[in-house]
Amino acid sequence: TSIVVDSENKTYLSVDNCLIETATNTLILGCQNSIIPMDGSVVSIGSSAFNGCDGLTSITIPDSVISIGQGAFNKCNSLTSVTIPNSVTNIDMFAFQNCSSLTSVIIDDSVTSIGGYAFSYCSSLTSITIPDSVTSIDQSAFRDCSGLTSVTIGNGVASIGSSAFVGCSNLTSVTIGNGVASIGSSAFSGCSNLTSVIIGNGVASIDSSAFSGCSNLTSLTIPDSVTSIGKFAFKNCSSLTSVSIGNSVMSIGDSVFFGCSNLTSITIPDSVTSIGDSAFYKCNSLASVTIPGSVTSIGDAAFCTCNSLTSVTIPDSVTSIGSSAFSGCSNLTSLTIPDSVTSIEDSAFSSCSSLTSVTIPNSVTSIGKFAFDGCSSLTSITIPDSVMDIGNYAFTACGRLKSVYISDIEAWCSISFASQSSNPLCNGADLYLNGTKVSHVYISDSVTNIGGYVFYKYNGLTSVTIPNSVTSIGSNAFAHCSNLTDIYFTGTEEEWNAISKSSAQIPTTATIHYNYVPESE
Repeated sequence: TSIVVDSENKTYLSVDNCLIETATNTLILGCQNSIIPMDGSVVSIGSSAFNGCDGLTSITIPDSVISIGQGAFNKCNSLTSVTIPNSVTNIDMFAFQNCSSLTSVIIDDSVTSIGGYAFSYCSSLTSITIPDSVTSIDQSAFRDCSGLTSVTIGNGVASIGSSAFVGCSNLTSVTIGNGVASIGSSAFSGCSNLTSVIIGNGVASIDSSAFSGCSNLTSLTIPDSVTSIGKFAFKNCSSLTSVSIGNSVMSIGDSVFFGCSNLTSITIPDSVTSIGDSAFYKCNSLASVTIPGSVTSIGDAAFCTCNSLTSVTIPDSVTSIGSSAFSGCSNLTSLTIPDSVTSIEDSAFSSCSSLTSVTIPNSVTSIGKFAFDGCSSLTSITIPDSVMDIGNYAFTACGRLKSVYISDIEAWCSISFASQSSNPLCNGADLYLNGTKVSHVYISDSVTNIGGYVFYKYNGLTSVTIPNSVTSIGSNAFAHCSNLTDIYFTGTEEEWNAISKSSAQIPTTATIHYNYVPESE
């Protein structure tokens, strides 16, 4: 309750219950009954000077003070208002942290920086105006100021630090001045009542999770000055319906719009070259999207479970479509995969239950596991000669698949099928070679190997001609070909026995014709 210093002490003095270091004119300790002297004897309030003075209700800071140190008023739980004079240039870290009764703060335009956690957990603070003199708002400066409803950020501020306003759950509007160049990670994360955000034209980067969890934000304009949007930037902004992205953004980062369940439209500018992993994951209301010709890659799960999406145009610039990129897009009815794509990754189109037909371009060499799993409306698919391998379960639960189109039987026999569910014929589909339904297969003598599962469960196959150039037949190559009655082999019985394996599962009812001389096929 009081501080007394002996009159002979040359290091300290006490004035109005304040302990002052004479050499630096620093107030190093105050108490519940302190009054900061107005005679110019104090130029700085030291670190933790009033820390824990929870009976302190008001304080007047004189014009002589130029700095407020770290934690100077930390945990002054009864402090209700503070006026910071125009002599102060710096408010240090933790300066007013946990001042839970603080309702009003006036920051004069002499202040140039607000330190990290300076006003964090000031739960009664309702509004704040940051003057143009301030150049930086450091990390968590206003963290969990749950009573804060409005913020005006001056044009002098160049950066908003990470988590600067995180958890300000009653903040409804934010205006970010044109001087701000970067919005730090999680800067406004968890501001669940934020409905309006104006981003100034000077902002170049919006960092990771900057506005994540702003569940009442309905619309957003990202200015042309922005070149990068960090991952999770707008994650779970569940009321966001429309977004306009400026023409300078080069990439839409991982999970940027993850869980924006009411997002119905978005304009992706020509400046964007990549769409990151899970960028639009669970955007359940997104009905259509146009991917510009500048985009070269679509990340894993980029549009996963966008179950209102009915059509997608993928431009020729795209060279890779990530795993689960369109998985769960249950209303997607049409799809064009461009010639630039070389592989269809795992689960890329799994559970696209309204997709009826797919043409895979000649550039594709591999189809990943579960790629079309659960495409229950898929009736036809075209497999190009370029495909070399198809992964496990690529075509499981495709019960309506009735037509598989190919243009070269030798290329088909060379595909490495990982299992029976890799082959689209496993669903009871018919195989069409250059538009004609296949019942007899003629394999030319350029073929040395018939791969595993190549005709698995193909009931339309009645006969096959196999040349003696073939040295191996893979596992289950002819398994469950219930209508296969004749195999015409151009070699001898001994040669046939050398290559015929029980694992090929040739029906026991099929007749083998040896030394067959093929006519024009």
